Amino acid sequence: MASSTRNGEAHEDEIRLWREDGWWVAEDVETGVTTQGETREDALANLDDAVSLHEGDAGREPTPEELRELGVDPADNETADDEPPDVLD
Repeated sequence: MASSTRNGEAHEDEIRLWREDGWWVAEDVETGVTTQGETREDALANLDDAVSLHEGDAGREPTPEELRELGVDPADNETADDEPPDVLD
């Protein structure tokens, strides 16, 4: 099990992963959130997205610490006054 932080509290992550009717199914035990995918990787990626939505973390701006962990300089993460591209309208 991996250790992580949710809502400012440390906890152990437990994920169940199994095959069902030709699909991979992934469940986050703590939240009960369950997803599926054609591959294990797809099921786990879908679970990451679903748990983020469940926890209210989806769509939030990353913290400077999270950016640094990914090798991004927070100063380079500025949009300034630029308008979003037309495709996002």
